[in-house]
Amino acid sequence: MRIVLAGATGVIGARLVPLLLADGHDVVGLTRTPSNVAAIEAAGAMGVAVDILDPTATRDAIMAAGPDLVMHQVTDLPDRQAGLLFKVRALGRVRTLGTDSLIAAASAAGARVLAQSVAFATPGPARRPLEYLEHAVLDADGLVLRYGRFYGPGTWSEEPPKAGQALHVDAAARMTVDAMVEPSGILEVLDSGVTRVA
Repeated sequence: MRIVLAGATGVIGARLVPLLLADGHDVVGLTRTPSNVAAIEAAGAMGVAVDILDPTATRDAIMAAGPDLVMHQVTDLPDRQAGLLFKVRALGRVRTLGTDSLIAAASAAGARVLAQSVAFATPGPARRPLEYLEHAVLDADGLVLRYGRFYGPGTWSEEPPKAGQALHVDAAARMTVDAMVEPSGILEVLDSGVTRVA
């Protein structure tokens, strides 16, 4: 399968690239930061610098890649949880405008869409963009993965959250690869396993 992975240098994207390649897929990794292209290519994938908030550039990149699947793993999160409040608006844009851009490009390329969401409760300003993302992906006959709270290397915590709904980031990447064959709908992805919720 040929896969365009948007967010290929993020906490989960960087783990997905080698797993997808090891499973025999061709991977084109998108990153908004040109200096990150080298890291994607060092991992064995093709790297492309494009901001998914630019629909024309996103369409051009995805059409050039000719994928079977477009995977939306883009976020805009701070390095520390304490800074999350200052990133709510930027994260919302990625989940609304960025999702629209990726879905439109995937549709033009005849590709399926898989996108990340979350399995835990979020405040209103963060929840609305997530709901938008999920509806848009489902309307495009795509697959939504509601991840639990990440922990592990490169995340906000090395230890599982006490609030429950935990998901080790390495397990998240493996479960994502395994879920790619699932039909349209919503899957909840936690340490305890993968459950279809819609």
